Formats: sequence, structure tokens, C-alpha cells
Amino acid sequence: MHTGFRSTRYKASAQLPRPGRAFLTMLLLLALFQACRKQPTDDVQPTLGAGKPATEYTNDVATTWAALQLKLTKSTAGFTPPVASRAYGYAGVTMYEAVVPGIANRKSLAGQLQGLATLPQVESGKTYNWALSANAAEASILRSLYPTTSAANKALIDSLETINLNANKETDDAVNQRSIAFGKKIADAIFEWSKTDGGHEGYTRNFPASYVVPTGPGMWQPTENGQKIPMQPYWGQVRTFVKANNDLPMPKPLPYSTDVKSAIFGQYFDVYTKSQNLTQTEKEIAVWWADNPAETFTPPGHSYSIARIAVSTAKADLAKAAETFARTGISVADAFILCWRCKYTYNNLRPYTYVRLTIDPKWVPFWPAPPFPGYPSGHATQSSASATVLTALFGENFAFTDNSHVGRAKDAQRNVEFKARSFTSFVQAAQESADSRFYGNIHTRQDNETGLTEGKKIGANVNALAWSKSNN
Repeated sequence: MHTGFRSTRYKASAQLPRPGRAFLTMLLLLALFQACRKQPTDDVQPTLGAGKPATEYTNDVATTWAALQLKLTKSTAGFTPPVASRAYGYAGVTMYEAVVPGIANRKSLAGQLQGLATLPQVESGKTYNWALSANAAEASILRSLYPTTSAANKALIDSLETINLNANKETDDAVNQRSIAFGKKIADAIFEWSKTDGGHEGYTRNFPASYVVPTGPGMWQPTENGQKIPMQPYWGQVRTFVKANNDLPMPKPLPYSTDVKSAIFGQYFDVYTKSQNLTQTEKEIAVWWADNPAETFTPPGHSYSIARIAVSTAKADLAKAAETFARTGISVADAFILCWRCKYTYNNLRPYTYVRLTIDPKWVPFWPAPPFPGYPSGHATQSSASATVLTALFGENFAFTDNSHVGRAKDAQRNVEFKARSFTSFVQAAQESADSRFYGNIHTRQDNETGLTEGKKIGANVNALAWSKSNN
């Protein structure tokens, strides 16, 4: 057959004039070249791993690691809100990247997040267990992100890694080892990437003595806690995960004035007035959302906790759980960077200072002011950012109960119990988080309103990443 084909082709071409034969030969060579040439594809993402997809695993591995990270943050020295938000960001991305080759319709974030060009890939045609990949990745990244945590906490990491391994391992040990190795490679690569963002080991420099505090009318001053150097004054220089967030224009506060007819005076006077007539419910809200470092998992941890509650409430699979923690982590991390950039651009004073200067020199707010400038509210910014991504994942009318602080001892000083809060949407929870700082007399309404507005933009930019393979 082969000989006959060559003979037929030769005879046909031999009947053509010499220019025609040359043209036909050129066409045949071109066709052969095109047939052998590797065709471009619309999707240049890593090869999809073989085996059971991530959508067929439960969320247990994801939610247990999220719960342990919340505990690590609470009990590890130096994990202030900005530092903690960064850790949630990198842990969330690590979880997602450890399972995304097992999600048919999802893309890696490599090439999308700032500074993250490439990541390790799975072996084509090889079977992976995505629960084991996620388990190994989270154990590894948390050891790297929390190197100064206690020996007891390090033992908890080891223990959870073993528990999840035993609960999910395959009879084929080659699959187990391959999956574990991939997860560790992802964690190692992401940790190396994290070292380049300007926030590495931020827990060692929360209050840098080298920082010169700006002075002048309307500028931040130490409050009732007496902390003279404010927290993380350079955090706004940390690299954002999403470039579009870094490029957002900075909001501007109302101009400073002590004139009783000025808009800014009215803002602080509202705080003072509210302090005189707080209801018991408003006190409960203020205390529930306070999330002081060392006592809790911090405000960004509260958002990560709500993400965990959403995953559990929805009975989400491992694929959706990993994406949920990635989106939430990125959103709160970028929210703190941009919020802190704004705080230290304007250095607005807290109500504690303004009210004592202009209204009541002996005034004591319901809750002590954190040691950093006021505008805008970090609570509002990060809560709104996380609410925006969670709404995109679970819907606008997702009802849930926030039990993050149930079991904590009563705040005897303020006569407030820690009672679970129920919401009909993530946006409603974010609004209450913002309101809590007004009730606590820590922030003005403009601080909260700006934070909610900017947080929504930050979350929208996280949602706008090409998570789906259809978003090309």
C-alpha cells in the first residue's frame, strides 16, 4: 500500500509542468509540517492529575487545618492583625494550589498573583490523592509561617498531619507518597515566594523603634494603652497578592478641624454620643467582634473562621473548600496592606484623642483603642473584602451562625457574654463587624463607611482573577 501511494503520487505529479510539481511538493511539505507541529491550546495550565477529582473528597482536611491555623494565630507571639492576615493569605493559596490539578474546571493562580510566575506541576497520567496533597501542603506551610510557635503547637501540627494521613491514605503507597511529595513541593515553592513580599517574619517587628511618629494637628497620638510606636507602620509597603488591588486609588478622609460646625467634629461627636447610650446588644456586638491579638485569632482570623463556618454549613467538597480559603485569605491579606497604607498616609487620630481634646477631657471609650491610626477601619475593610468573595462563592442570601467565640469566658469588666451571632448574609455580618467599632467608640462612621466601600473593591478584584478555565 505504501509503495502504491508513492507510485500514484509520483505519476500524478510527473504529468504536471515543472513549476506545478514544485508547487505541489511545497504544499505537501507544508501539510506534513502542520501535521507534526504541536498545536497551541487555549489552556496552558498544569496537566490535570489522574484519579478521583478533588470534588469527590470531603472538606475535612481543609476545615481541620483552618481550625488549627486559627489556634496557632491566637497562641503564637507577634501575630498581630496585619501579620496574621498575611499568614491566612499564604495558607489559603497553598491549600488551593495543592488540589487545583484535581479540579477539572479551575485554574492555578500561578502567573496571576504578583511575583508568582510558576509552581510545581503534577506528573502527567499519574494518580494523586488530593486530600493527602492538601494535608501535606498545609502541614508544611504552617510550619514555615509559624516557626516561633510553641513546642505544644508544633506537636499539634504533627498530630493533625498524621490523623489526616491515616484517614485518607490509599492502599497504593506509591499514590500516597506521590501526593504527599506534591503537596510539600507546593508549600515549599509558595513559602519561597512569600519571602519576597516585604512582610517576611513581620512578627519580629510589630513596633519598630526606628519609626518616627509624625506630629501635628489631627495626627495620631498614643491612646490609653500608652504604646508610643504604632503597630506595623510600614505594612502598606508589603506586596499585595493581586496587582489590581495595589493599583486602587487611595480614599481621602474629611479635613481635620476642631470647629464644632465642621463635618469631622460631627463624626467624633457621634462617637461620643453613642458612648453615652449603648444598649446591651450593642455592647455584645462590640465585644464579639473585638478580636484582640493574643486573646483571639485576630480580625482577619474571624473572617477565616466565617469562611470555615460557610464551608461546613454548605457541606462543600474539598475543591470548593480550598478555593474558599484561598479567596478569603487573599482578600484579608490585601485588605490589611491597603488599609495600613491609607492609615499611615493620613495618620488620623482616634476618637479617644479627639474627644478628649475637643469635647470631654475625661472621656473613656467603651473599648480601648488599638495602637495605630484610625482612618479607615481595618475591621470594616477586611470584613467587607471577605464578605465579597464569600458571597460570590455561596450566594447573597447565605444564612449562617457565627459561633467563633462561643465558650469564651464572660467579659466581666463590661458584663458581656459571648453569644453566637446569626446572619442572613455575609454582607450583613460585615456591616455588623464595622458597626462594632463604632459601638466600641474606636472608629468614626467615615472610618467604617470607607472601609466597607474599599473592602468591596478589594474582594471584587480577588473574584476577578481567572479562577475558572472558562475565564480566558
